[in-house]
Amino acid sequence: MITISETAQAHFVKLLSQQAEGTSIRVFVVNPGTASAECGVSYCPADAVEEDDIKIPFEHFSAYIDADSKPFLEEAEIDFTTDQMGSQLTLKAPNAKLKKVSDDAPLFDRVDYFLKTEVNPQLASHGGECTLMEITEDGYAVLQFGGGCNGCSQIDVTVKDGIETQLLSTMAGEIKGVRDMTEHERGEHSYY
Repeated sequence: MITISETAQAHFVKLLSQQAEGTSIRVFVVNPGTASAECGVSYCPADAVEEDDIKIPFEHFSAYIDADSKPFLEEAEIDFTTDQMGSQLTLKAPNAKLKKVSDDAPLFDRVDYFLKTEVNPQLASHGGECTLMEITEDGYAVLQFGGGCNGCSQIDVTVKDGIETQLLSTMAGEIKGVRDMTEHERGEHSYY
């Protein structure tokens, strides 16, 4: 479920040694499954452990996860790195904003998940986004673009060389291509 690197474990042991005996850590997601999802780590005193919490034992401490956060913390990683700029604890939770779909989920759900987790974060840097509208009977993913993507002069490159190439690679044999149904109107919102 959650991977905590050895350096992060050592960091937690050091922090926990300064807390009351029996204190563990809690890993959680605030607003799970939404665009405003935030992951965090906090101290978890022994009297704060809930009956339905999931306990993950490590050699010198335990981590607790509330039941609601569990599906959003699948494949999460916590690391602690030190370099010339200082030390940093990082928590990566790729499923925090959107619950991961299974490999045997319907094609629409898998493509939608891919767009929301892989494509939209890239488009967001330009103020854009895309939404899966349908998958045609002949295997084309039909997308609607918004924000900075609407009217962008590079939209054809984004669709064909970016999204379509990634989808064909990831879902080979299931998707034949990508179509853009957006009526692009250039304006101040457009990225280029």
